[in-house]
Amino acid sequence: MIKLITGKRGSGKTKILIDAIHAAEKTTKGNVVAIQKGSSLNTDITYKVRLVNIEDYAVEGIDAFYGFIAGIMASDHDCTDIFVDATLKITGRDYAALGEMFAKLENITNSTTVTCTISADNSELPEEMKKFIV
Repeated sequence: MIKLITGKRGSGKTKILIDAIHAAEKTTKGNVVAIQKGSSLNTDITYKVRLVNIEDYAVEGIDAFYGFIAGIMASDHDCTDIFVDATLKITGRDYAALGEMFAKLENITNSTTVTCTISADNSELPEEMKKFIV
């Protein structure tokens, strides 16, 4: 399952994401992974959540991002939730390609929920992405 938390910069997306991370950590019987670009979440996330700085792995662009998420799911069958902050800083702003990537990602998420923040107004996003907005 794919979930997108959307809104303009400064609209509180990261706070919503942090609350969702904590809720998942308390209820899951598996593993929770939080992906960030930089160190913005370091002090807000409990040690029980695997916090990954995507910059440490030189991931840039849509294809690399897809491969990174797929790799996490392939290597950790107990991963129930993946949270991504600042998705557009990782992938770029090609909304059409991003929509296609999320549709492709949806096909492999079986028992894993992938939740991403998107710094954009809903009206800017293509239809294939709007179905994922929470």
